[in-house]
Amino acid sequence: MKAVRPPLFLTLSAAVVAIAIALPLLYLVIRTAGIGGEEFWELISRPRNIMVFFNSAAMAATVTLFSTLIAVPLAFLTVRTDLPGRRFWLVATTLPLAVPSYVGSFALIATLAPRGSFLQLLLQPLGVEELPSIYGFPGTVLAITLFTYPYMLLSVRSGLQGIDPSLEEASRSLGYGSRETFFKVVLPQLKPSLIAGGLLVALYALRDFGTPSLMRFDAFTRAIFLQYKTSFNRNSAAALSLMLVTLVLLILWLEYRMRSRAAYYSRGSASLRPPKIVKLGIWKWPAFGFCLLITSFGVVLPVGITLFWLIRGLNGGYTFPNLFPTILNSIGAAGLAALATTIFALPVAILAVRFPSKITAIIERCSYIGFGVPGIVVALSLVFFGANYLLALYQTLPMLIFAYLVLFLPQSVGTVRSSLLQVNPQLEESARSLGRNAWQTLREVTLPLVQPGVLSGAVLVFLTAIKELPATMLLAPIGFSTLAMQIWQATENVDFADAAAASLAMLLVSMGSTLLVLSQENVKKEQVLKETGGSRQEVEGVNHL
Repeated sequence: MKAVRPPLFLTLSAAVVAIAIALPLLYLVIRTAGIGGEEFWELISRPRNIMVFFNSAAMAATVTLFSTLIAVPLAFLTVRTDLPGRRFWLVATTLPLAVPSYVGSFALIATLAPRGSFLQLLLQPLGVEELPSIYGFPGTVLAITLFTYPYMLLSVRSGLQGIDPSLEEASRSLGYGSRETFFKVVLPQLKPSLIAGGLLVALYALRDFGTPSLMRFDAFTRAIFLQYKTSFNRNSAAALSLMLVTLVLLILWLEYRMRSRAAYYSRGSASLRPPKIVKLGIWKWPAFGFCLLITSFGVVLPVGITLFWLIRGLNGGYTFPNLFPTILNSIGAAGLAALATTIFALPVAILAVRFPSKITAIIERCSYIGFGVPGIVVALSLVFFGANYLLALYQTLPMLIFAYLVLFLPQSVGTVRSSLLQVNPQLEESARSLGRNAWQTLREVTLPLVQPGVLSGAVLVFLTAIKELPATMLLAPIGFSTLAMQIWQATENVDFADAAAASLAMLLVSMGSTLLVLSQENVKKEQVLKETGGSRQEVEGVNHL
């Protein structure tokens, strides 16, 4: 049988992505070549650098495990059960994604630090003079987990919405209960979403700089930043960055090995029907308490600390600044980043799923490398190429968007890929047999079916790009200020009221974008029910949810 060749426009788009991702790596190789092989080996074999390697690997693995333990129950509760206030928790449990890690870590330290924290002062009348230390590995894992588990949550939610309900109905008809159906039918179907979400969480943990710095934990990002800023030794920092890239490649290899070639789509049209809502019964209020606990630490705590500093500033004569131009800049840059990454993520995901080969696998794997490289490394590599070869683009908005594309492309690729795996390829083959060309099949069949994954990927990129700091500070046009830059500059100037005002604005913008995506998902559900002849009660039920 003759192998089907991918359309030319998909191959060309994916090739552009591969070239873009290769730029930071090329920069690292050029810099590392400047220190010679002997010095490079001496650097990477230092006991401290080996310890940093294992610290980073352990942190990424632990954060991924805890994020899965939080995200899977939350996704199931907010999509498939009669949890009280399900619509509210659907939004609230996603909001930690909008909180910059450095803001969330500061809130945790202000609340749980050994001395002078809110909890220690609260317990002081009981004789508690010092709390256990939150710094180091425990604090870093806690903070990154609380503010990155939504990556896993959105991916798993998208996967749950794509599972064919008839599979669960068949399981129940064979005598299996809800618990057995979940572990034997639902969870295996979520494997692509779990792997995609876990990959995003692990790579985000490796590239995060704010939390390891505030928690005084020796991870790669902290060591690289110290090399850049303290010793001004960019060659040594590039060597450390290559060690980090090696760790990222190891994670990508593990993720590739965990994949299977199993089919995750339905061969019929039953997947278009809404799933059965699970009655929680006596577990309703413990589930409610679980959502409340996670939201309290991930949203209420950082917002409460932010409001505390804002109210304290207003009482001291602080005047609320005009943040409107800064908000527009943030929305514009993050929105363009979401649009660009979605456009380039689609060909990568389609090539990887529909036209698997060694080349498409390499292209897809390459797209994840940028997400594991610290933003400061990507930014400096683009500064190097811009200042030497592309002066017309240096410190312009297109170059900033290009940096976001390199950094955040995997967020969109992962969610689109997991959605595409749940679409029966026979639907696309039928469209082509009816005379549609490749572009028409993509526009009329594939894109509508993967719309939830595309929207989830776009909002992930938007929410991450809007709080990106190092790349924005180094590559933004002169006079172009964003909310993330405002928060960082205010914190540097010890102006916590100004930082609180910008943090609240960022939270409101992120909440609005999340509500927009959720409303689109609801509209799609209603359309699906009407197209498939769903009953009025079913349509009303979905609208109510």
